[in-house]
Amino acid sequence: MAERVKRHFGVPADAAAWCRIGKIPTPPKEIHQAAGDGPLRPALIRPLGALGMLLGGLFYPLLMLLIYLSVLEEKMDRLLGPDSERVRERAKDRATKEGRAALRAHGLDQVFDGNWSGSAGQFLLRWYSRSSHHNRLLVLTQDRIILAAPPKRVSIRQEAQTQVVAEIPFTEAAVEDPLVGQYASDRLRIRFSDDSWLTVITEETPSEVHTYVMRHSRLGSRPHTGH
Repeated sequence: MAERVKRHFGVPADAAAWCRIGKIPTPPKEIHQAAGDGPLRPALIRPLGALGMLLGGLFYPLLMLLIYLSVLEEKMDRLLGPDSERVRERAKDRATKEGRAALRAHGLDQVFDGNWSGSAGQFLLRWYSRSSHHNRLLVLTQDRIILAAPPKRVSIRQEAQTQVVAEIPFTEAAVEDPLVGQYASDRLRIRFSDDSWLTVITEETPSEVHTYVMRHSRLGSRPHTGH
């Protein structure tokens, strides 16, 4: 991904990943107005995308049924199989529950820290004003965080239409993974210098950015930080 970013923007990138945010909570009216009264949701899907979703919706129940039957069959095989298989299944379920608990413990199930006056809250209020698209390309360079996206919501050629919508110097924010080395997740945190933060959800688990942050954590460094 970093190589594609370099070719597209002409900027050397250390890591990049597609991500999104959760549903933005409703802010106080006066704070929303002071921030420009911008949109708090992504734009509606264009007709082509809507048609794709409609067709997908027709086949989705059948697909889910097939998946359910497949999973049920697998679970029955494991229940009837060796004890070691059941032990592995229980361990996997336990790890999943522990991972979800860790997400909640670090607030990664929340969109942001809750302070609308903080840097993260103010940034969030302008999130969809910069682009009405639901996804962002999160890019780490040597000196800043770049967020890029198509200017409006599209159903095809997302990457080709992507352009920079925000740049944050490392003196102002850091990208971190609170669960690094503990659990693999699709969450990352952008923490601003005033300690406010917002959570982004990556398309891949782990993403290229997760891997980059983990590598530098193991080296004992704190890359991309304004602290």
